[in-house]
Amino acid sequence: MKENPYDNPRFFDQYSQMDRSKKGLAGAGEWPALKAMLPEMAGKQVLDLGCGYGWHCRYALEQGAREVVGVDISQRMLEEARCKTTSERCRYLHMAMEDIDFPEACFDVVISSLALHYVRDYADVLRRVAACLKRGGDFVFSVEHPVFTAYGNQDWYRDGEGRALHWPVDRYFMEGERQAVFLGETMTKYHRTLTGYVEPLQRAGFALTGLVEPQPTEQMLSEIAGMADELRRPMMLILAAKRL
Repeated sequence: MKENPYDNPRFFDQYSQMDRSKKGLAGAGEWPALKAMLPEMAGKQVLDLGCGYGWHCRYALEQGAREVVGVDISQRMLEEARCKTTSERCRYLHMAMEDIDFPEACFDVVISSLALHYVRDYADVLRRVAACLKRGGDFVFSVEHPVFTAYGNQDWYRDGEGRALHWPVDRYFMEGERQAVFLGETMTKYHRTLTGYVEPLQRAGFALTGLVEPQPTEQMLSEIAGMADELRRPMMLILAAKRL
């Protein structure tokens, strides 16, 4: 089943209160690391898979992209994206990333932020991305880190007073479906090992050009209570690759 809790009104309302929803890229802790891995956008055709509110689409436009296409499975997300985007050089499509079927080699850049861990058939999505990306084109995406997804419940092991003792890691090499709770909603995600992300990428015709496990910035550590705990385990993984 294709995951889409974002059209649930209660869940969407809670999501809209998060920093990354209200502040955009400035509220996304991984943004400095992701931004550093993005290629030049000027004059390029850009595709954003799982575009959400369209923050990355608008960034690409600001950088001079010729045309940007954002794809998302959530109608509510796309309504927000369309309200926030004024450029005629951007269009948003309501579809699952598993269903993309664009003309061959029509994009220069494909990006995806925290969406591919919802996909059951990662290899098939990579095949579809490779088909619509020009040779030499860039594919940059972030996912939840395998250490973060392995156990499944995505919470600290806590003592009787609720203090975080350690992050549980179990069933690491047993890739597949996990049930996690996010904003009170039980969600289906798919755990993959680090190898499980990289090797299919290479088999799909990509050359890995970057791999980063982003850490909180000094500003975040000083301004946000409890942020130091984010240094105890990785939460996200960012990969960059070129289409061969």
